[in-house]
Amino acid sequence: MRLSKPILLGLALLLGQLSASAADVAVMRSGASIPFLRKEQMGLQTRLYITGGYVDVPTAEIASFDKDDSPPPPATSETMPAKLDAPPPATALPARTQVDLDQVVREASSRHQLDPDFVSSVIKAESNFKPHAVSRKGAQGLMQLMPQTAAQLGVKDPFDPRANVEAGTAYLSDLLDQYHDDPIKALAAYNAGAHRVQQYHGVPPYRETRAYVANIVRDFNAKKRAQMKAAQTAGKSGHAARKKATPAKPAPTQPQSASVDRSKNPA
Repeated sequence: MRLSKPILLGLALLLGQLSASAADVAVMRSGASIPFLRKEQMGLQTRLYITGGYVDVPTAEIASFDKDDSPPPPATSETMPAKLDAPPPATALPARTQVDLDQVVREASSRHQLDPDFVSSVIKAESNFKPHAVSRKGAQGLMQLMPQTAAQLGVKDPFDPRANVEAGTAYLSDLLDQYHDDPIKALAAYNAGAHRVQQYHGVPPYRETRAYVANIVRDFNAKKRAQMKAAQTAGKSGHAARKKATPAKPAPTQPQSASVDRSKNPA
């Protein structure tokens, strides 16, 4: 897992780059902003409800709440990037097991120092784990590489899961380098193009891109929460098993004091 690029659960805190159809904005101390539908404070955390879900942020990191008076312009066919089209729902799939794909993702993630759960969440959003998925604009394979991008990355067969995931993971790693380990901008650039992120100084105002980033964040954080719960459950079960298996200590025996029957001894 990549330690030099802090992705783990930091995605939830970096949602300040993520827009939503909302009337209020939470302004973070970092300068980022999170448009939200409504908010709920829970102890040291504030839950901001966004379109399609919610995100929890530390209350101390919120500088202020403002009104969002500048809704983003609607996306048009001229401004929408090619990669925004989802792959068609029905595709013929080769006989491959999820175990094989998991191994491919782990190996590629390890080489590029990324969390495999993060890469897996990107694959789910891109192709829903369909190796032969093709979008209407021509993006191909598990990580939906455009032909030009695949060629630049040296991919001869974009439908080969190993080659596709390797190239897509490398590209995602390069984007994280480019955006100084900001996964929100990296995801937006992966979906809409780096030029769009540069043009809008963050996540571009496309509904598809916002939903894309939000879905990956939500899926990734759900995996981490499930892992934490499983670890806690396993820890409790192990503690109970160890406690049950520990034998009871025997009660200490009291030493008997020696006595002498003097009546049988000669005077």
